[in-house]
Amino acid sequence: MKITEIRIHLMGEERLKAFASVTFDDSFVIRNMKIIEGTKGLFLGMPTRKMSDGSYKDMVHPINQEFRKYLEDNIIKAYQDELAKSPEGVKLSAEPAAEAAPVAEPAPAETAEAAETAEEPKAE
Repeated sequence: MKITEIRIHLMGEERLKAFASVTFDDSFVIRNMKIIEGTKGLFLGMPTRKMSDGSYKDMVHPINQEFRKYLEDNIIKAYQDELAKSPEGVKLSAEPAAEAAPVAEPAPAETAEAAETAEEPKAE
């Protein structure tokens, strides 16, 4: 799968820096990925859905570490490029951002199974 378009929607918040929409092979799009400032720098949060018990689950996620790195590297570069164009850090978008779910930093060796079963912390 090849990334054919990345759109960045700057948020300018303390932790939530931006939302990203990524198109693959001019055929498939994933929206509402989150670029988050963590304790070890920027990382990519996958779109989530709030479950009936109040927990959050990833709706989509990379299956292997190689694809996760490819996705994260390209999206963070696009974020940095967009930030350079808009130094104030916030760009108004015509697309409304989805309600942001709380996010947790990914574990270093996260597996697909762990990602499916992991619960993210509740908002503070």
